[in-house]
Amino acid sequence: MKKFLLAALLASVATGALAADLPTHKSAPPPTPAYIAPPFSWTGFYVGVNGGYGFADLSKSNFGSSSGGLIGGTTGYNYQIGQFVVGVEGDLDWADIDRSGVNAIAPYKTDINTLATARARLGFAVDRALLFVTGGYAGAEMNASYAGIGSQSDWRSAGIVGGGLEYAFTNNISAKAEYLYAPFADQTYFGGTPAAEKSGLNRR
Repeated sequence: MKKFLLAALLASVATGALAADLPTHKSAPPPTPAYIAPPFSWTGFYVGVNGGYGFADLSKSNFGSSSGGLIGGTTGYNYQIGQFVVGVEGDLDWADIDRSGVNAIAPYKTDINTLATARARLGFAVDRALLFVTGGYAGAEMNASYAGIGSQSDWRSAGIVGGGLEYAFTNNISAKAEYLYAPFADQTYFGGTPAAEKSGLNRR
């Protein structure tokens, strides 16, 4: 009987020691959630600079066609709904779109030195790329002069249409390329003189 109790006691001690040496089973820590950047949005106000090259076709005129560079500022607002983007945009540019020469009347020079537009935009966004069409108002200050006769300046208004592509490199920086066309109404210069000129103006 004593041997049996001693054996049972030793078995109990050995079982307890073995259980203490077994590895514990703890739950693995939850995985760290992956960061997912929010989708890019075109919504918001913006300002920027713009530049390019313009062509002015002076139809119905002895002045011919002129061309030159332009540079200025742009501001606007976009609002994105799904993949569609609607907005308004305006720009004001200093320009040097000019031409000089000699026609049947005298040496002449024409110059467009100020351009402004106020337009609506409608676009389709593919993440950071935006394809858009645009249209609205355009204004241009044009000067025309004849040597020995004088010069005249006027502000000409027209509708304007166009389209382009814009890409956002970061959340705050984007670049775009666009084409604009504005057919201005006819205007007569030096009316009532032998140098009278009726000129249409298409700005591109």
